[in-house]
Amino acid sequence: MCNQSERSFGQPKPEAVKQGRVLRVLIVDDNTDAAESLAMLLRLWGHVVYVAHDGLAALAMARTYLPEVVLLDLGLPGMDGYEVARQLRAADRVGSPGGPALWALTGYGQEEDRRRCKEAGFDRYLLKPVDPEALGVLLAQSEWLVEHDAKLVGEGSIPTSA
Repeated sequence: MCNQSERSFGQPKPEAVKQGRVLRVLIVDDNTDAAESLAMLLRLWGHVVYVAHDGLAALAMARTYLPEVVLLDLGLPGMDGYEVARQLRAADRVGSPGGPALWALTGYGQEEDRRRCKEAGFDRYLLKPVDPEALGVLLAQSEWLVEHDAKLVGEGSIPTSA
């Protein structure tokens, strides 16, 4: 049974699955509406999506579901996204051989925030609101990386939809 800080919705319906590989995605955001909206979009694209609203729930869900991609808000209550990322990397909580793809999902857009993300082990830095088309491209890239046991090299960011 899930509490208010976490929710999962199992396998996607067969008719909803797009071409490509289905990814296990963990969305971590204390903004419930934003997290659920993003989760709904990713489920429509055919991915298996889990949602947590705080750092401790995110770590527990990562341990249980072994996500291949983690979309992680930086400004979480209690344990912030930087610390969650560090703990995920340190614990090697993986869904793929190189570890989960950790993507910072944030409204923080300063150079210092980008530097801290890199130090914490994030692979990508996404500014809110995220452009759905660009997110789709990144997820397709992650599908390929997971399918081929490859790892993203270098850092990246994508534009917002605004």
